[in-house]
Amino acid sequence: MIPRDLAPLLLQSASRYPVVTVTGPRQSGKTTLCRNLFPDKPYVSLEAPDIRRFATEDPRGFLAGIEDGAILDEIQRVPDLTSYLQGMVDSVPTPGRFILTGSQQFELMSGISQSLAGRTAVLRLLPFSLAELAAAHPPADLAQTLLTGFYPRIHDRALDPSQTLGDYFATYVDRDLRQLAAVHDLQSFERFVRLCAGRIGQLVNLASLANDTGISASTARTWLELLQTSYIVHVLPPWFTNTSKRLVKSPKLYFYDVGLACWLLELRNREQVARDPLLGGLLENLVIADVLKQRFNRGETGSLYFYRDAKGLEVDLLIPTGRQFHAVEIKAGATISPDYFRGLARFRSAYPDAIASSHVVYGGELRQSRSDATVLPWRMIGSALPAIQA
Repeated sequence: MIPRDLAPLLLQSASRYPVVTVTGPRQSGKTTLCRNLFPDKPYVSLEAPDIRRFATEDPRGFLAGIEDGAILDEIQRVPDLTSYLQGMVDSVPTPGRFILTGSQQFELMSGISQSLAGRTAVLRLLPFSLAELAAAHPPADLAQTLLTGFYPRIHDRALDPSQTLGDYFATYVDRDLRQLAAVHDLQSFERFVRLCAGRIGQLVNLASLANDTGISASTARTWLELLQTSYIVHVLPPWFTNTSKRLVKSPKLYFYDVGLACWLLELRNREQVARDPLLGGLLENLVIADVLKQRFNRGETGSLYFYRDAKGLEVDLLIPTGRQFHAVEIKAGATISPDYFRGLARFRSAYPDAIASSHVVYGGELRQSRSDATVLPWRMIGSALPAIQA
């Protein structure tokens, strides 16, 4: 197993809380990590129909069999179980007694907030980060890295990414959609998800998505929320100020795993990725998802932003640090251009007190320290950006 950066925080949390909840996408490695860190705890999967039926129909009897503690996988499948866990851990608040995992964040967090508030730490595990992969083996070139994505099974078992990601999406449609919502037109839903992939790095426009899919705007909103719920897409909010300037207020659209986005775009080899018009958006996706992973692995929130005003001033990523930001521009080109720095310079001029540091992440291989910004190769975001944020 490739070591996970979340492991120290998970162990620390288990020494302080009676319950630890690990949430994240399916196949992000939650079960493997928990079973590896807590090998002496019984493992119970609530995906199994007979076990789920037992836990649903007789929760007290079910929990009596694991009263010393256990790893309960996919806890959102039996949402009422957290209410019974509350009484157990209140009576015997042994640290690390129960480890819960779940892959549907809204349903899971609803049950947690109602029943286990103050009794559980909540951690998020996303697919591999660049730093985690680099510790095992150096990443391939940019196009291949984007194509392969970061789901652990692909790397642990050297699987073909296109086939594996296709199976992943088919499983998601067959399992999660039936649990989360009544999506009757699966063909239209798949078209909607592919259209989302085609809008990576763009502002969310529900009316346009609805029109191109042939659905209503309300359905488009519901489906986008569904994709967020199941850790398929992430929407990056804009940063607002209290000034009177005209600012863009719509979020931008990204995927939690850039490899899945490539599969949805029907990119099947590195040459197709390298010449695709969305290469810049895909690199943005990789960087933003990796910063999210770094923050979650340290137990921080996913509060990241972008900036854009009506005059075209834009900064791809703003990483909070106190009341300031680390400003990051992301460019897919392998050759550094003066254009890469203009947005950062204009933002610094408009908001001189908001900038803690400026960085350009690009598709090349050389690091440079310039007077106006630090230039980072895409390979270094796993090692350089955490130090910047520390």
